Amino acid sequence: MSTRTGRTASHWGSYEVDTRDDEVVDVRPVPEDADPSPIGQNYRGILRGRSRILRPAVRRGWLEGRRTGRGAEEFVEVSQEEAVELIAAELDRVRRDHGNEAIYGGSYGWGSAGRFHHAQSQVHRFLNAIGGYTRSYNTYSHAADEIVLPHLVGDREWFLRSVPSWEEIVEHTEEFIAFGGLPRRSPQINPGGVGSHLTVLRQVEAARNGVHFTIVTPIRSDTNDELGADWLPLRPNTDVALMLGLAHTILDSGRADVDFLERCCVGWDVVQKELRGELDGVVKDAEWASGITGVPVERILALAERIATRRTLIGVTWSLQRQHHGEQSYWAAMTLAAMSGSMGRPGGGIGTGYSSMHNAHHGDRRSPAAALPQGRNAVATHIPVARISDLLLNPGRAFDYNGSRLIYPDIRLVYWIGGNPFHHHQDLNRMRRAWEKPDTIIVHEPFWNAHAKHADIVMPVATSLERNDFAIGMADGWLSWMDRVAEPPEGVVTDYEVFSAVTEKLGCAEEFTEGRDAWEWVVELWGRSRTKAAGFGIDLPTMAELRERGSIPLEIPRTLPTAFSELRADPEAHPLRTPSGRLELYSETVAGFGYADCPGWARWMEPAEWLGSPLARRHPLHLVSPQPDGKLHSQLDHGQESRRHKREDRAVLRMNPADASARGIRDGDLVRVFNDRGATIACATIDDTLLERVVALPTGAWYDPVDPADPAPLDKHGNPNVLTLDIGTSALAQGPSSHTCLVDVETFAGEAPPVTAFEPPRLIPASDTDRPLRREETDE
Repeated sequence: MSTRTGRTASHWGSYEVDTRDDEVVDVRPVPEDADPSPIGQNYRGILRGRSRILRPAVRRGWLEGRRTGRGAEEFVEVSQEEAVELIAAELDRVRRDHGNEAIYGGSYGWGSAGRFHHAQSQVHRFLNAIGGYTRSYNTYSHAADEIVLPHLVGDREWFLRSVPSWEEIVEHTEEFIAFGGLPRRSPQINPGGVGSHLTVLRQVEAARNGVHFTIVTPIRSDTNDELGADWLPLRPNTDVALMLGLAHTILDSGRADVDFLERCCVGWDVVQKELRGELDGVVKDAEWASGITGVPVERILALAERIATRRTLIGVTWSLQRQHHGEQSYWAAMTLAAMSGSMGRPGGGIGTGYSSMHNAHHGDRRSPAAALPQGRNAVATHIPVARISDLLLNPGRAFDYNGSRLIYPDIRLVYWIGGNPFHHHQDLNRMRRAWEKPDTIIVHEPFWNAHAKHADIVMPVATSLERNDFAIGMADGWLSWMDRVAEPPEGVVTDYEVFSAVTEKLGCAEEFTEGRDAWEWVVELWGRSRTKAAGFGIDLPTMAELRERGSIPLEIPRTLPTAFSELRADPEAHPLRTPSGRLELYSETVAGFGYADCPGWARWMEPAEWLGSPLARRHPLHLVSPQPDGKLHSQLDHGQESRRHKREDRAVLRMNPADASARGIRDGDLVRVFNDRGATIACATIDDTLLERVVALPTGAWYDPVDPADPAPLDKHGNPNVLTLDIGTSALAQGPSSHTCLVDVETFAGEAPPVTAFEPPRLIPASDTDRPLRREETDE
């Protein structure tokens, strides 16, 4: 019996881990973590469970020359050498016959917190080494904000680094208006790692220091009870209407900060016309906003009074821009903040993502650690990340994106590691149709999730517990070592080793590896990190000292003045990086694009689906799909902590008591959640913290269709993305609109199908087939 003890770092925290015979038997938070996340308990028992992929596998239908059947067919298990040969031959065929533009490199970067074993860096470096690929821009998390903020403030990174920090909020803020709430679950997560969780502790400290919180959300539990926050419930997707109603009230009362608006902004004249109805004949007053949002007029008036008379911070969660016209939520919030009188003053103005992730807003966002160089992509073609189904379904079609007219290329091969599109993409039945279009889909995965089951060639890879690395999270105060606390199953290697073998076959191994193995790369990146950190005034120890200590505290204080403070003081001396040098409440650039779904200023536009739309007569409930409590996205969904948050091993749908009663649904009942796009089975929980006609189903349940061969199968595990709408936020950002979604719910009738999400597909040893291990040529 072999035992090991070591440390690991993850996107949800750092832990001490005990293993026995290469399986995790105990997980403990590191001593420095002030508010540890329980998500680490998902490590227990996963390394040798049934879901683990033990050998390379090739879909039988792909070997027979068929694109159809992904997700429904058996796999042939092959050797590592045979799989590498198949991958290299297929990559070579596609780039020879169709060009490197026909290869799509998919990764969402969450595969590991390590600096070297970072899945996104690995696959991009690999694809660049073989000649390039079509890539994606932006993120599912905040695509709309990534595009719209530069039009408003010029430099998005400057804005994120200078908005009020939690320390500043504690000291100076009087009113914190949290549009989208301040959920406790999201600050558990940080890209690159978390040494010590601080966000929730800072929120509580602010409340105790007298900061008054108001949460604007359809779910009252989207904040911590310790904050004593006022709840302002509103219909989903109507925040912009409320913001404009508040802005009109401030304008009408004569309390708008005209000095800042005229000296430091452009577009104040357009804003006034919009609010007064001079552009469309509709006055955006409190009564108008109340009719759309469901918020009583008197509460709108009272909130506007507080915003205009107290040092106020307008907080906007990332979830608000993951909806149809999501760009407008940030534009309207910026407009309201500019009118408030608090913009550019300590603890006031506007900030984004205050409870969307741990890195918002503590230390400086600059990192002293080096990253793996990705090389140069010789292919310029790209798409917005959330348009993957459009890409595969519509080769040759033109589309708009941030003022450009782009064309979807003809993708023949998808290579995807470090992400699960069957978790994070919308309208999975549509995506399954799109998934049939490429000739070949190759993935690396440790576990048999839906992503692996819908691939053609599956390469098993080591987990973060089975390799050495070091980690640092964005704006986190700790740099951590990652021990190899277990050996991977026999024959299972790392992403890097797979790519090294494939590049050897393709004749470009030197460009990819530079003659280093994985350990030599870790040593190299640590040396580069020591050099980079010295430029920050930080003296990092040797790698041997880091391994001995386990973690190192870092001080990277924020040094930038509060956002817009210098602009307020002297707009001529401190212009923004916008065309005007001012805060652009009206963007001539965006207005010039001529997009009907995104004018160049803040405007309420009805989303494709909402509780005020005609569709609500058939699907009368608005579905929100928040991040899960027990895991990051869909990672380790089969782990103990993830499954602790389920009932009957299915995801939990929260319903208001009145909505449940009207449908005869009781607490604990299995229910069918459905709309025209699809249906899923979940377990109902009655929850009076939800606004009526709103239901909540968290993301992250591994997609588990009853009949994978059905074009629109019933999902039996509670995955909300069989229901969500797959359209761009607008032609400007083309971000995801997952929170624009109407559904209905009914008691599930008949015998419930068992959950099989964590079961592997049928696997056939290569020796049991009578076909050669190569793909047959077909005309399909």
